[in-house]
Amino acid sequence: MMAALTAAEDNSNRVVLLERQQRVGRKLLATGNGRCNLTNIGATAANYHGEQPDFVRPALRQLPPTETLALFRSFGLLTVTEPSGRVYPLSDSASSVLDVLRFQLAQRGVELRCACPAREIRREKGAFAVLTDEEKLFADKLIVACGGAAGKKLGGVTDGYELLAPLGHKRTKLYPSLVQLVTDPDYPRALKGVRADAALRLLRGKSCLAETRGEVQFTERGVSGPATFDLSRAASAGGEGLVLQLDFLRDYTDTQLRAMLMQRRASLPDLDAAELLTGVVHNRLGKMLLRYSGVDTHKRVGDLNDRELSHAADACKNFRLPLRGTEGFDNAQVTAGGLRTADFDPETMQSRLVPGLYVCGELLDVDGDCGGYNLQWAWASGRLAGRLLP
Repeated sequence: MMAALTAAEDNSNRVVLLERQQRVGRKLLATGNGRCNLTNIGATAANYHGEQPDFVRPALRQLPPTETLALFRSFGLLTVTEPSGRVYPLSDSASSVLDVLRFQLAQRGVELRCACPAREIRREKGAFAVLTDEEKLFADKLIVACGGAAGKKLGGVTDGYELLAPLGHKRTKLYPSLVQLVTDPDYPRALKGVRADAALRLLRGKSCLAETRGEVQFTERGVSGPATFDLSRAASAGGEGLVLQLDFLRDYTDTQLRAMLMQRRASLPDLDAAELLTGVVHNRLGKMLLRYSGVDTHKRVGDLNDRELSHAADACKNFRLPLRGTEGFDNAQVTAGGLRTADFDPETMQSRLVPGLYVCGELLDVDGDCGGYNLQWAWASGRLAGRLLP
């Protein structure tokens, strides 16, 4: 949509937008849990991944987050910025973002054809021929912006990779990203629905593959939440033998935590040991951590020895879950991997292999962190592609 709107700014262009689904923007409506986290004011190249992370720089330079907000404001959208830098529509509804885009498409005369998937792209007589189920469309220039494989239930497909393969474009291996982690289910199952603030590390043996901090949410099959999503790319591509380490008291040292538990033993000796961590972490989480640590919860707190208190403290700071993998593309918000960016000019988004062909968005080997970065890439890369620069 952004690419089409930009191309339509030139009145000499006739712009046709092909949409394979019954209506545009279905995946957009699902972003941000229906709220649409449309950008992040802190977005930089450091928030993106792929074989060439710096590929995003020119697009972000010509449409940084501040300009994205100004553009949407010109469309009539009001927004609110949270302390984290995440930006949402003031209405708190993703439909507001989609609606202003639809209004602009109509205002600028973009021909929108829904339920019209492209089946094949050919070069014929110096032009692009796009075959649909009902006709063959010809174009001097072509923008392919059909997204990645993530979110299959909402329309995620591999069409773009398949359409461009005959034109010589190759892709990297694809992985689900911004997706829930699947772990040994014993402990997470008992914590289903519990949220906690934690520091997370993804480990293979003594090596740390990735780390972050923030909110996690336990599910029946593992762990979800924004902080978990930030590790999911590394988890998807990391192979076997990975372990997720969680520190639920990241602002306290081991020594401080042990001292706190010893003080509780002294002040509340008659308290059931099962309540040792009450007030420290979520009640259900506290009881699970004690079970994980091996503390005998049938005792009184006053009867716990120093070793048991140390084990309880260690469980809070060093809770480990063996990883079984991640949820698949059906549940993923983003595709990690895509068309190789080395085959495209980052200053224009034009193919180096096929003049007049432009590609933008998730179809390329670019994926961002959780927090509005992927939509910022969509707007910025779509805006640059839509300018149809030579």
